Amino acid sequence: MKKANPTRRQFIRNTALGAASLSLPLTAKSYRRILGANDRIRVGIVGFSNRCRGALIPAFQNNYRETNFEIVALSDIWNRRREEGAAFLKEKFGNDITLHPNNESLYEANAVDAVIISTADFQHALHATEAAHAGKDAYVEKPFAETMADARVALKAIKEAGIIVQIGSQRRSGANYHRANDYIKSGKFGDIVMVEMTWNVNQPGRWRLPELTASIRESDTDWKRYLLNRPYEAWDPRKYLEYRLFWPYSSGIPGQWMSHQIDTVHWFTGIPHPRSVAANGGIYLWKDGRKNFDTMTAVFDYGPLDNPNKGFQVVYSSRFTNSAGGTKEIYYSNGGELNLDTNKVTPTGGLNKHFADEMGMQANLLEEYDLSSASDAKVETSANTGGDPLTTAHMRNWMDSVRSRTTPNAPVEAGYNHSISNIMTTAALRTGQYVTFDEVNQEVLAGGKVFQY
Repeated sequence: MKKANPTRRQFIRNTALGAASLSLPLTAKSYRRILGANDRIRVGIVGFSNRCRGALIPAFQNNYRETNFEIVALSDIWNRRREEGAAFLKEKFGNDITLHPNNESLYEANAVDAVIISTADFQHALHATEAAHAGKDAYVEKPFAETMADARVALKAIKEAGIIVQIGSQRRSGANYHRANDYIKSGKFGDIVMVEMTWNVNQPGRWRLPELTASIRESDTDWKRYLLNRPYEAWDPRKYLEYRLFWPYSSGIPGQWMSHQIDTVHWFTGIPHPRSVAANGGIYLWKDGRKNFDTMTAVFDYGPLDNPNKGFQVVYSSRFTNSAGGTKEIYYSNGGELNLDTNKVTPTGGLNKHFADEMGMQANLLEEYDLSSASDAKVETSANTGGDPLTTAHMRNWMDSVRSRTTPNAPVEAGYNHSISNIMTTAALRTGQYVTFDEVNQEVLAGGKVFQY
């Protein structure tokens, strides 16, 4: 690893020590004491990304009048994104906003109460740490973190600051997912014996931005600030704009897609992370210089951490090369299946009378149950969902939580736990080793050794 530049050394020291270099006299606790129920909540955008433009701001727009929120500032290290963001927000909301070249400037101005963080995958936890040090509530896009060191620092800072954090795992605001959670926890489903999850597309251009990559110059942005605590390397526009294809800036499929789906396992079962992971994959077709795989499969062992004789398996597969099968989330018990594609509980595959009689057992077939209703928000799988109903509901839940100071649907612990699963998967993919988790030290172990990126 090359020697860190002074800016990065200072950042790492401040975040690791929980220092208050970005803290202001107005802490999260004092802010809660003075903010009235009818006061307007001032929001800053941290990173005017395509996700922010295409989904998060439209979701905000669908809620801001009723909740008395407003966007007043934008921070982005790329001059083009700042200019585009100002114009976009002016068109949507009619007011001018304050532009900042970095987050230090944003927080030093002390003109926001909360932020929406939609930056590169590896930056989310560190930018959430900055928000915590500044005492600002935050909506933080997933994945929460791509390394355990970043996850630990951010979790500590957020808990100590007492800010409201919503992780962008919008399934947690879906009525059908809440019904599934309630149904499983009621005991009617029985013990989970297997979960199958897929996310398949046929998109060679997914996460590619060739026109922008050809046009951006290093002088347009702040490359060293972008790298944060990643090893220094020379300017690379692809790793700046197409970061989802390059480790250690993103894990790719685990962080972008699996984090959504594996989070439901933690939610429905109360089990925070897998006991072990084995995985493999490769770049089998789209050989365009990417480093993250276009195809992968992971097998997880889940169960009580103190009872190795009880548990179930999760199989997760994803590919960019053929879209057959689409997106699937199916939970199996001995009595049938809970399918979050069809939103049906059915006796499919359950223990029928013939095979039960052979062993002197009772048949075990679930009664059919519908998890959906006509008004439910749908899960969208496109890159930018235009303020889809599910993201709108998730954004509203965050806004209401900021007002009420109550725990949102996807609190920081949800992001921390999906990060453990993601990082375990990344470790298995990149090392080929059997991966476990050190509960005491909160470290991912590949082949018995701490996984280092």
